[in-house]
Amino acid sequence: MKTIDLVVATNGETQMIFDDRLDVRSVGCIAIRRGSHVEPTLDGQWTADLSPVDGPTLGPFDKRSEALAAEVTWLQQNWLTRSRG
Repeated sequence: MKTIDLVVATNGETQMIFDDRLDVRSVGCIAIRRGSHVEPTLDGQWTADLSPVDGPTLGPFDKRSEALAAEVTWLQQNWLTRSRG
């Protein structure tokens, strides 16, 4: 089973990549924001645009599932672990 990574800052702010397996509404005040836009290209491929978190556009990928996997990997390696001010 895949794990869910939570990053807790010293001020108590917690970040995670959204996952339906954890009902975050049960832990208090939440704010959910988009991390990317996974969209089809004109020629039927897929890209993951990570500009909402100041990231790159990944792809193109042949399958939507490949773009989604690349999105999660990038978010785990670059956004989730990024030092917060």
